Amino acid sequence: MAYDFKSESEVKDFLHNLGIEYRFGCYSEKKPEVCHLLGDYLEAIKKDYEKASKVYKSNCDDNRFGKSCLKFGTYALLGKAGLKEDYKTAYEYFKKGCEDNVSDSCFNQGILLISNAHKCGVMSDPIKGMALLEKSCQGENANGCYYTSGFYISGLKKENKSGKTSSNKTTDSVEYDVPKNMELAFKYATKGCELGSILCCINLSQMYAKGEGVRKNEELAKKFKEIALEMQSQMQETNKTLSFQEGLS
Repeated sequence: MAYDFKSESEVKDFLHNLGIEYRFGCYSEKKPEVCHLLGDYLEAIKKDYEKASKVYKSNCDDNRFGKSCLKFGTYALLGKAGLKEDYKTAYEYFKKGCEDNVSDSCFNQGILLISNAHKCGVMSDPIKGMALLEKSCQGENANGCYYTSGFYISGLKKENKSGKTSSNKTTDSVEYDVPKNMELAFKYATKGCELGSILCCINLSQMYAKGEGVRKNEELAKKFKEIALEMQSQMQETNKTLSFQEGLS
């Protein structure tokens, strides 16, 4: 049946029938991908977040559909749809999503392991967290590339049991779980820039300008600065400007 999308009544009919189609595909045909679409329909069209969260959770638990695991994990993390904010539950669902190779889920799981989420029931594990961020980058997640690159630029400092930065008493130098590595920082910044991360392109410009992680090259530094500026000009949020000092700070 053809719909006239300029007609309000026909649009309503289309959306109503779409919901019926998704419910049939999910509950009768048992198709995980359609169950996920049903969750999206309930969330975006019906604005029924509680029902959507139940669909996502069921589709993750019963069908191990990674995108649904990511969605329910996000609901738990934010305390959305009547759920209590629960970092531990969010982590478990992000983990399931990552095991299904959903790169956004790997990114969220990795960030929780590196951040202060241990205060909310998630055990800190910076080394594993970095591996997950790298996996998210390899899965085409630009934020994963940016954070991986950024952590290799600064290094991840060890924390003692009190939560304070640890240092070597003999040399009084900072100890790292993940040491600085500008070569790896360059590698992941390059990938992130290719994926459209403006901050990765900024970092590349600075690395080439300073010769950090790569041989100094003023021409390439200029090239990536121009790429970043072109990205900035295309951004819709014209009231925001990026400083070229933000990248490596």
